[in-house]
Amino acid sequence: MDRLIYLSMSGAKAAMQRQDALANNLANVSTPGFRAELEAFRAVPVQGSGASTRVYALETTTGYDASPGAITATGRNLDVAVKGNSWLSVQALDGTEAYTRGGALEVTSDGTLTTGAGLPVLGDGGPIQIPPDTVVSIGTDGTVSAKGADGRSNTVGKLKLVTPESPLQRGDDGLFRAADGDLQADTAAQVEPAALEGSNVSAVSSMVAMISAARQFESQMKLLTTAEGNDKAAAELLSAN
Repeated sequence: MDRLIYLSMSGAKAAMQRQDALANNLANVSTPGFRAELEAFRAVPVQGSGASTRVYALETTTGYDASPGAITATGRNLDVAVKGNSWLSVQALDGTEAYTRGGALEVTSDGTLTTGAGLPVLGDGGPIQIPPDTVVSIGTDGTVSAKGADGRSNTVGKLKLVTPESPLQRGDDGLFRAADGDLQADTAAQVEPAALEGSNVSAVSSMVAMISAARQFESQMKLLTTAEGNDKAAAELLSAN
C-alpha cells in the first residue's frame, strides 16, 4: 500500500512536469532559433528508517535538442541565421553575456543593435552601435556595415559568434550560457544573411507526447484512487474486529 501511494504520487508529479516542458516547446514552435527542451526522470529511493519501500521519480535535466531548425530566406537585411553549432552573443537583462540562435535583429532609436526581445547584440568590443540614417548590412562572417546617404559603406562592428565545445545551459530567461563563463569569439563561425533559423520543435511530435503524458497522469491518479479504496476497505475490516 505504502509503495503504491508513493509510486503513483511521484509518477503523477513527473507526468505534470513533462507536460509543462512539452507545453513550453509547443508554445515556441514558431520562435526563431528555439531549441526544444528535453526531460528525463530517474527513480530515487527515499532515504531514512522505514522508508525503503518509498521511491520518488525525480527530474533529470538532459538539456536541449541541439539539432538545427530549418533556415528560411526572409530578404530582410537585419535577419541572420547562425550556421553550424555557433551562437550569437547578447547582453542579458542582468548584464551578463548570454547566447541565442534567434537572429531577428532590430535597431533601436538610439542606434543599438538588439535582438527581437530588445537585448543588445554584442560585438568584439561590446554592444554594436549603428550610426543614424544608415542602411545596415551583415556579411557572412558577421561583419556589420552601415551605408550612409553618400553611398559609402563603413564597418561598425562584427557580431561576436561563439562555438561551444560542450553543451550550453539554458537559464530561466530562456538564454543559454556556458558553465565555465564567457566564451571566446570564433573567427571561423559564419551566418547566413537575410535568413532566419526556425524552431527545431516538431508540433506533431509534441502533441503526441502531450497526449501520452496526459494518459499517463490519468493512470497514476487511478492508482491513487485504488490505493484510497483499498485503505478504506482495510480500515473497515480492522474496525469490524
